[in-house]
Amino acid sequence: MPADLAVIGLGPYGLPLAQAAVAAGIPTIGYRTGPEEGSLSAAEQRRMLAQGFRTTANAAELGRVRTAVICAPTPRGTDGGLDLGQVETAARTLAARLRPHTTVVLESPVPPGTTEGPLLRLLESGSGLRAGRDFHLAHSPSRVDPGNRDHTPANTPKVIGGLTPACTESAAAFYGRITDKVVRARGLREAETVQLLETNFRHVNIALVNEMAALCHDLGIDLWDVLRCAETKPFGFHPFRPGPGVGGHAVTQDLTAHAGRTLRMAELAQEVNSRMPRYVVQRAAALLNEHGKSARGARVLLLGVTYKPDLADQQGSPAQEIAVRLMELGASVSYHDPHVPAWNVLDRPVPRADSLYEAAADADLTILLQQHRTYDLQGLSVKAQLLLDTRGATPTGAAHRL
Repeated sequence: MPADLAVIGLGPYGLPLAQAAVAAGIPTIGYRTGPEEGSLSAAEQRRMLAQGFRTTANAAELGRVRTAVICAPTPRGTDGGLDLGQVETAARTLAARLRPHTTVVLESPVPPGTTEGPLLRLLESGSGLRAGRDFHLAHSPSRVDPGNRDHTPANTPKVIGGLTPACTESAAAFYGRITDKVVRARGLREAETVQLLETNFRHVNIALVNEMAALCHDLGIDLWDVLRCAETKPFGFHPFRPGPGVGGHAVTQDLTAHAGRTLRMAELAQEVNSRMPRYVVQRAAALLNEHGKSARGARVLLLGVTYKPDLADQQGSPAQEIAVRLMELGASVSYHDPHVPAWNVLDRPVPRADSLYEAAADADLTILLQQHRTYDLQGLSVKAQLLLDTRGATPTGAAHRL
């Protein structure tokens, strides 16, 4: 059966879309844009294959579908902006095979103006077709929350913005086969800016509670009790939790390249959140010192080195920087993570603890970085000599909390 949909980019944005499309009965192919790590388990990917999903390295197949969605990753580049290299490569590959009447959608996080700017130019110049006349062009911000079983593509509203009203409707018709609700934006830039707002909303609010964590520690205030009480307010408050740093694939963004200005709040949030790994190490060294030990030569066990609980994805995880800083202080670092069988820091393998309880009992300090559901935190708090909980997940009084 010929494919109806091509998902270009099989990383954290593309695989969940392909999974949702296959589940909705849409014949789907996947095309990789580079080395990518998805958030689906091996069992979920096997189930997709059993339902008819297949990957292809034959770019010619991209010209045989009715809908092509570009989901290439856009990591932060060396200049601090988003690296659009894989998006541009995907566009060139698709353009050479693009047929009239195809609907092309960009889901990758990009600065506002990208879809109607460089993407449109690459597609038109490579195909000889005109967007809005010969093929439909739209943007739909990805709203993937890896590992979240409550909010899936099927029940998460999908925002659509097209180059023309007809482009919007064509994309809406496609996504209407996958999701319960389609929300039409005024245009391409409005749709692109939705992701800008949503991403920075998360980062700014996490930065606020991260600063509150440091302030409350200095004042001897139990932040976690403050949060417990504050979240009972039924209006005007949305709970966020502090942590050792902000990971994931959605990086903070600004409008510098396109509007000649920055989002100051996003810049401040990035500054605050990027300081958290250093703060965690400072707290670790202080705890060791309070218990008559030096960081130099201390045995430190890190628990959970992924960026999100119960997933293997390490993209942007603060564990790397925390490990490096501990090593620079002279600590002997080991780790445990049920989802990460091997872990390298500074191109060197970090010893993996086979027996969690024995390793915690042996370590001078155990630091909980990620709250995987397999961790018995009550049991860990009993076994560990000293436990620093950066997630506020342990029972009250069972550990030192961030």
